[in-house]
Amino acid sequence: MGRFTGGVLKPNVRFSVRRSMPGCIFVVITAICGCAPSAPKGGDAPLPEVVVGTVVRRPIVEWDEYVARLEAVESVEVRARVSGYLKSLHFEEGQLVKQGALLCIVDPRPFEADLGRAAADVAEAKAQVSQSRSLLVQAEAENRAAQAQLDLSRKQLERAQSLLEKKAISSDEFDRQEFQLRESQAAFDASVSRIESAAAAIVTAEANVLTMESHKSIAELNLSYTRIVAPISGRTSRHMVTEGNLISGGSAQSTLLTTIVSIDPMHCYFDADEKAFLKYMRLAQSGERASSREVKNPVFVALADETRGFTHTGHMDFVDNRLDANTGTMRGRALLSNVDQTLTPGLFARLRIPGSGRHEAILIPDSSIGTDQAQKFVFVVNSDGEVARTVVELGGMSHGLRIIRNGLKGDERIILRGLRRVRPGLRVKTSEEAVEVTEDSGLPDEYEPVPKEKWLSGEVVRSQPEAVRVDAESAVPPDPDRETAEAPTPDGTSTSTAVPEGQPASAADND
Repeated sequence: MGRFTGGVLKPNVRFSVRRSMPGCIFVVITAICGCAPSAPKGGDAPLPEVVVGTVVRRPIVEWDEYVARLEAVESVEVRARVSGYLKSLHFEEGQLVKQGALLCIVDPRPFEADLGRAAADVAEAKAQVSQSRSLLVQAEAENRAAQAQLDLSRKQLERAQSLLEKKAISSDEFDRQEFQLRESQAAFDASVSRIESAAAAIVTAEANVLTMESHKSIAELNLSYTRIVAPISGRTSRHMVTEGNLISGGSAQSTLLTTIVSIDPMHCYFDADEKAFLKYMRLAQSGERASSREVKNPVFVALADETRGFTHTGHMDFVDNRLDANTGTMRGRALLSNVDQTLTPGLFARLRIPGSGRHEAILIPDSSIGTDQAQKFVFVVNSDGEVARTVVELGGMSHGLRIIRNGLKGDERIILRGLRRVRPGLRVKTSEEAVEVTEDSGLPDEYEPVPKEKWLSGEVVRSQPEAVRVDAESAVPPDPDRETAEAPTPDGTSTSTAVPEGQPASAADND
């Protein structure tokens, strides 16, 4: 019980606690059991209340959505084709320009001098042709004289031969007549050679004329390249080079002056995964949905800030011939109308294309779907109010509801709210509520491929500006002004002096 320490009895605390612990536990348990309320006697527990609704069954078209990027149908890097000092700029940064509009002018004076020299060379070559023809006429005249002399020598030799037989002349005289014939024959042969030489000189002179004229054409072309015009209609970028700078041209490293991108129509690129590509292929084989390679299936596009529907329309334009080995995706392209110029190259967009043909589908709210590990299920309530658990296979979204591919027939009542209050086999008290179908996407429940008369053209409409001819004889181009103008060309036709990617950049490349 205790112990004496210094004449004082102290209790043994550890011993007292251990001996009294079982009694304390018994008292606490007894108090808890005595205070617990007793179960009600008689009657059943109330049925759990849930909200049920009948699944929606309606014809729809499933629209697959992809992240896409807008790209210009045509994009051109404007570069000079000749080198020189940039004399003037004739476009505002970021402005819309038409094909053939004057953009820049390179100092034309060196090229005017080249054209003048080339014109002089052409005149000299033509003079050489005239001189060669005169020599040919002279050679032909000499040939006729040599022919006459040869005929005379032959007749004289024949008479000398007759007189020699009659011994009327000496042998020396006959030998002189024979020598004179040979001399006339040599003179005739020489005149024939001079005719051939004169004829060859004419051919050479005419060829030289062609060479000089080609040099003149190159000089005219290079002079026309000093006026750089827009090859396409579209929107320009900023001034990459300011006036007065020395720019290089005629090569792949030519100075970049600006860029131009077309505005209307607009390309929209997207990538479909392998599973989606196989789905489209199977649908095309079964005839449920035509392939976008064969028809122009419609597309609907929305920009990043457009949350209420897909307001931009177009059609499929291209499907690549193979999947990307790195990403396992197939590249597709749509063509969109951009009359209002709201679509800008480089923007991201949401694109939807038909993912199925028109078919009957079962739709339910996402909130009515339960998850059990890898399975999705719904609670179906029969006419007696009993709950049954049904496993379903989910599809995409349509009209704000989830598409059910397997598991439901289309006439079932499912629990919309109160899923946590029920379990399979339990009876419930139900209240009906209609399943709401929304039309917020604005996409149709049926579609047809875009007919040919409504196809958008993938080619940018090109204007044909009136050309201005360069005065090649005087080598003086038209005076440039600060207004938009057309490109001068030596042959009176329109030519573009901006270099699209992958095109030849020098005058020699165009010969």
